[in-house]
Amino acid sequence: MSTITTRDGTSLFYKDWGFGPPVVFSHGWPLSADAWESQMVHLASRGYRCIAHDRRGHGRSSQPWNGNDMDGYADDLAELIETLGLNGVTLVGHSAGGGEVARYIGRHGTKRIARAVLVAAVPPLMLQTAANPGGLPMAAFDAIRTGVAADRSQFFKDLTTPFYGANRPGAKVSQGVRDAFWRQGMLGGLKNELDCIKAFSETDFTGDLAKFDVPTLIIHGDDDQIVPIGASAQASAKLVKNAKLTIYPGGSHGLADTHKDRLNADLLAFIAA
Repeated sequence: MSTITTRDGTSLFYKDWGFGPPVVFSHGWPLSADAWESQMVHLASRGYRCIAHDRRGHGRSSQPWNGNDMDGYADDLAELIETLGLNGVTLVGHSAGGGEVARYIGRHGTKRIARAVLVAAVPPLMLQTAANPGGLPMAAFDAIRTGVAADRSQFFKDLTTPFYGANRPGAKVSQGVRDAFWRQGMLGGLKNELDCIKAFSETDFTGDLAKFDVPTLIIHGDDDQIVPIGASAQASAKLVKNAKLTIYPGGSHGLADTHKDRLNADLLAFIAA
């Protein structure tokens, strides 16, 4: 397997497919690089080098006790990009991975970055606060923590319903897609996945978004039951200078699967422009 070892000794697994301008993908919670395979095959088949890593504590990467926060995730992403010597990178982040992309730019700048894409991403802030009344209450995230700690396997199986919008009339979400979600989630470490809940829900990315100075595409479904569009994509589009907001009518949180053909086409058009 392809891996790098970070400065704190964490082993990060990554996939590296194709040749050409680099596109680096950051996955959502509690998934792995496998969540991006459809997009990676599509772009790599059309002249791009597609790279996706398993976040620390997720997938095939090691499961360190520490560093499971957005600063740690962003620094891991920076080490991956630097170790592979990448420049002119298109960063693509889904959900928590969108936070990782935002924090990377906030901490490491855009010297190596050509453009950014946030897909159903958590920025600027998921948690409801006095300054962010449209966010979700802490009780919602406490319920996730309780469910994961009590019976992680069943919680992940149940989560696939709102994640992919399988509870909507006419929804066609295969058991295979649900099983793939469960498999990816169960590969991660329990401690790491619990820490990541805090990271994706409580981190404020407002300052990071203000540092975006590359072309940015924000994609979100207007029926996202995990990361509601109002306090996320629509708010981020106002904070990122000249960002393009693309809304998928009826789109779920799991756009890489439920809307993969449109997402593949939109990514290719944006990267090739």
